[in-house]
Amino acid sequence: MRTGFGEAVASLGPVLMEGAVVERLRRGGVALHPEALHAGLVLHEGGRRALEPVYRGYLDAGREASLPVVLLTPTWRAASDRLAAAGLPFRRVQEEAVSFLRSLLSPGDRAFVLGLMGSRGDAYRPEEALETDDAERFHAPQAEALAAAGVEGFQAATQCAYSEALGLARAMGRTGLPYLVSWIVRPSGHLLDGTPLEVAVARLDREADPPPLLHMLNCVHWSNALSAVDRAVQGLPSLPSRLSGLQANTSPLPPEALDGRETLEGESPDAFAAGLLLLRSRFGFRLLGGCCGSDDRHIRALARALSGRA
Repeated sequence: MRTGFGEAVASLGPVLMEGAVVERLRRGGVALHPEALHAGLVLHEGGRRALEPVYRGYLDAGREASLPVVLLTPTWRAASDRLAAAGLPFRRVQEEAVSFLRSLLSPGDRAFVLGLMGSRGDAYRPEEALETDDAERFHAPQAEALAAAGVEGFQAATQCAYSEALGLARAMGRTGLPYLVSWIVRPSGHLLDGTPLEVAVARLDREADPPPLLHMLNCVHWSNALSAVDRAVQGLPSLPSRLSGLQANTSPLPPEALDGRETLEGESPDAFAAGLLLLRSRFGFRLLGGCCGSDDRHIRALARALSGRA
């Protein structure tokens, strides 16, 4: 019997997350819609050809290291209002996004397709965040459509404000599928809206029913994540039991400075992998992958390090 996503995470072994997708497409010259970004690419052959090598590289990294892999649907900007602005069919985009990723899998792969969801507004501007009840109503149709299309769970990525994250968590939780909430943090240990990380984690676990499977960080360099978690643990010593993942940038610049940047500071794949392993050894992080600046070289180096094959 195939292990489910929740069981794979509960096993305490490392799980390989994908690396950057949107940024790699943009830097590779793929035209992205200003509202929907890459969501519409799954609807035509040329778009799928652009997406396939990116996802295959991450999938192959996990296969080579015998690690479970998480692939996230290209739906970060596929809520109803953005797809309407782009003239794209809402339900078909969700269905094709899931179908596309499933088409890359082979029998026996330990790979999980999760529905990727994001904030309604700019992920780096907390002043644009929805209030909780509005967020639950707004995000519920996409969560329901992705669940119906066959995802094995969800990730709410780049959450910068507590109010919208809670509403989004409630919308995902209503589907009955496991979900992850992934926060953006400052090195000070605060979300972009000023909420202390430990407060956001503890409150969301109390106020979302069911609570997330785990919390993560993303769009944060590993050194900034290390600083943030060090501070947050002082306020909540049990935090590592609930916060257990990072999709890391390769640059320590703040996320607002990286958004849409034409050139990007980076670090070597080996330095990237070593930094993420430090978080695993320090706090027991289990879900590890990449964000801005990462590509299949970084994810392969990480996979080798996680499997002891470096």
